[in-house]
Amino acid sequence: MQTTENNTQLRSEIIGGAKRIVLKVGTRLLTDTGRIGDIVSQIAFLKNSGRQVILVSSGAVGLGMRTLEMKRRPSELSDIQALAAIGQSKLMSLYEKECARHRFHCAQILLGADDLNNRGRHLNIMNCLNALLKRNVLPVINENDTVSVDELKFGDNDRLAALIAVMLKADLTIILTTVEGLMTKLGAGGALVPLVRKIDQKLRMMASGTDDSNSSVGGMASKIRAAEIVSKAGEPLIVADGRAPEIIQKIFSSEERGTLFLPSASQMTSRKRWFGFFSKSKGRIFVDDGAAHALAERGKSLLPSGIKSVDGDFQTGDTVDICSQDGSVLAKGLSNYHACEIRRIAGRKSSELKAILGHDCDDEAVHCDNMTIL
Repeated sequence: MQTTENNTQLRSEIIGGAKRIVLKVGTRLLTDTGRIGDIVSQIAFLKNSGRQVILVSSGAVGLGMRTLEMKRRPSELSDIQALAAIGQSKLMSLYEKECARHRFHCAQILLGADDLNNRGRHLNIMNCLNALLKRNVLPVINENDTVSVDELKFGDNDRLAALIAVMLKADLTIILTTVEGLMTKLGAGGALVPLVRKIDQKLRMMASGTDDSNSSVGGMASKIRAAEIVSKAGEPLIVADGRAPEIIQKIFSSEERGTLFLPSASQMTSRKRWFGFFSKSKGRIFVDDGAAHALAERGKSLLPSGIKSVDGDFQTGDTVDICSQDGSVLAKGLSNYHACEIRRIAGRKSSELKAILGHDCDDEAVHCDNMTIL
């Protein structure tokens, strides 16, 4: 069993060397706008210690509700967009005022999901963020709720923070919320889970969606999903209580605060990050149980013999989802074949491919070097 002393040492090793931090602050934490000053003060602590910080901040809709004296978050998209438009300028005004007190500036970046999925825009955003960090400016990122529609939304800012962390190869992601971290159960009697080595179904069952949706979305379930994204890319994530005094300083002092999710693998290359988390899939390849096991557990390439069926009209080099027979997405990767060719060679041995297709061809339908396990 891992001792507290070992946990402290592990935290010290992981957190102490973190130089690029993605910090996410949720709506419920910002209900008291006075807390923004405390958050910026803690960001100043990180910046003064030589670290770079990227802030992902919710709160625009909540501030819009506060301005209009609304008690419950509306359900109509147009109403939410209007509240975001009202609240976003107020939110940035508060951040800039507090940043100026610490002698640095902030910059607003509003994103939709398609901004990160489009390769050109993805690179432009990454370059812009790096330029801001170089100039000691605090990027403040939020979903562009004013114009976002359901099919182009991130879903919640926990996921947005995770994707920003993956894109920028952040050394550490911190999600500040209104609970201590992942608890063994909700309500009285629940204990903090200080360290998570692997996210499995049992752990997911500990989480639940937000039980108070008056002003926010998400909940611990969305934070678990964010941790899965960051962990698979090869970096750690912490969920902690942003109401606790000087919580960030305490985290960087290696105190056992919040839940630390450890990286599940070595760091992914930029290329694998791109087609694993951002590139749009053009189709689906369904595989049998043996192929699913070989991919997920042994890191093997996908051979035509393990393919059951194909969905979509993709081309050679397109990104595809690799799915189990029940439709669950196991991996994403770059196809070595057209969809019509894979339909012809599905279930066939590699030695048969040339005779079937009439030309020299790859043994693998998707090579492991061009695949990200999800």
